[in-house]
Amino acid sequence: MTPFGARIRSLRQARGVTLKQMAADIGVSAAYLSALEHGHRGRPSWLLLQRICGYLNIIWDDAEELAELAKLSHPRVTIDTAGLSPKATLLANELSRKIASLDDSRLDQMLKLLRG
Repeated sequence: MTPFGARIRSLRQARGVTLKQMAADIGVSAAYLSALEHGHRGRPSWLLLQRICGYLNIIWDDAEELAELAKLSHPRVTIDTAGLSPKATLLANELSRKIASLDDSRLDQMLKLLRG
């Protein structure tokens, strides 16, 4: 599940809306919305993001936060280290190999370090 998908699911459930109902109301299939929530689909389009915000009555800072989560929620990331130091390439490859084995605590530590 992506950060965007987790947030959408949380907001939808907090409002007591089923996945099927929300999908119908915003004009997508339930299968697509489910895949978006579970991180099996890429980022939503700007138009879909706007429909979701309108449907869930999300405004201002919360809408900006949701848009930022959408940007950071592509489930398949490519890191281009061409032209960077060998250490940057090593880091990208090590992260690729080991990310699945990292627990939430370790991921939180790494995120804190990267966000400095």
